[in-house]
This record gives sequence, C-alpha cells and structure tokens, in this order.
Amino acid sequence: MEKEISLVPALEVHDVTVAFDRKPVLWNIDLTLPQGKLVGIIGPNGAGKSTLIKAVMGLLPLSSGYVKLFDKPIDDVRKRISYVPQRESVDWDFPASVLDIVLMGRYGKLGLFKRPRKADIDVAMDCLRKVGMESFVNRQISQLSGGQQQRTFLARALAQQADIYFMDEPFAGVDAATEKAIINLLRSMTDQKKTVIVVHHDLQSVPQYFDYVIMLNTRLVAYGPTESVFTQENLTGTYGGKLTLLTDVGDLIRREGFPNREAK
Repeated sequence: MEKEISLVPALEVHDVTVAFDRKPVLWNIDLTLPQGKLVGIIGPNGAGKSTLIKAVMGLLPLSSGYVKLFDKPIDDVRKRISYVPQRESVDWDFPASVLDIVLMGRYGKLGLFKRPRKADIDVAMDCLRKVGMESFVNRQISQLSGGQQQRTFLARALAQQADIYFMDEPFAGVDAATEKAIINLLRSMTDQKKTVIVVHHDLQSVPQYFDYVIMLNTRLVAYGPTESVFTQENLTGTYGGKLTLLTDVGDLIRREGFPNREAK
C-alpha cells in the first residue's frame, strides 16, 4: 500500500494557462512532480512563478487546463495543502502574537468557531521550537525582524501538518543563518515524504538546495531532477542572454560543503 501511495504524483499540471486582462502570464504549462521532493521554481521577474503556485492552489482562475494534487481536484485535498506567502503580502501590523499566528495553522483541523485545545497548543509550540522561535511566543508580530517573521509563518505552515507545502520566496529578507536553518528544516520535511515547492531567486544555491527544479519564463522551459535540468542551456533559455555557471553541479555541492541529495 505504501508503495502505491508513493507512485501517485504530488502535483499534476496539464495545459494550464493563466491570463490577466487577456494577456497570458502563464502559457500551456505541463508538468508532473513526485511526492517527497524539495522543488525550486526559478525564472526572471515577471516569469509567472508566484502566479503558478497561486493557480495550482486555486487562488487564481485558469484560462485553460486543469490541476490535480495527489490525483484529486484541489477542492478535495485542501486540508493537505499549506502556503507560505511572500512577506510583502502580509499585514505585519495586525495585532497578533507569534502563538496566535501559528495557531491559525490549526484552524482547518478545528473547524469553525472551535477554540484551540491543549493538543493544538502543543503542536504549535513544537513547530515554534523547530524554527527556533519558542522564546518569542508572546511577542507581537510587528516587533519581529524579517527573519523572525518568516520563521513564524513557516511554523504556522508546519502546524497545518500538510502533505504539500507551497512557499513564495521564503528566504527573502533573512540572514544566512536563518536561511540555512530553514533549508535544513525543509529537507527534514521531505525525509518524511512531504513535498515542498519553493519560489527561489538565488541561482547559485539551486544545486545545493533542490531535488527538482522548475525553470519558467511564462512558458515552461524545463523541469525535472536538478542534476539533469539545471544546465547552461536551460538557464539561457530561461533568462536569455549569457549566464555562466561558475562550476558544474557536483563541484558546486562539494565546494559549498552541502551533502549531495540522493534521489528518494
């Protein structure tokens, strides 16, 4: 039974087009991702990276095509999905504590008008410990640094106990230590067969961070295992002009001291 479950794709996107004012922002996207992978979405500004994850989650209407998660329509699996938005899209002046925010991740399991139970608070506190924010539990979110805010929203996502996570630039505005802590946590999630899909900008860290990569510029340029897809040819097709990889993927991984990610 476990083998059968692992064969079901985490995500299937078929012929998806998204248009604003009749202008396509995404055009004829087709891709399939397996479960239990850490996936990076890369491309230039305006390439449709954030649009793709919002369309997959049903937050934007599709002009054509369809999406399946775990071989089911989005409405059938919403409780299995978690989303970390861009920091810029969040009202950080909202009067809520760190614990309040993380407990919001439990609402899908509680149902409407039900108060968090001790078990939910325990889950929230465990998630805060995982991101190193347990000592900020009563701090107002407006008083946090950018990195602390990002860790708090990551803890909220963890509290949902989802199976697939969409994260829109989770490393934006965080320091190197926070970024390393986050990527280690994301790796531990995929070790538990969770699927994590991340919009990402730093090309040099792609080989160290991701099992799979989606290369996007309105159209899909390439996708697949990072070691076979993250190439000079595909980078040029994605970004145009001349982009030079400083070294091959294997050398970069070894030089930076990151473990080589084996296929799962």
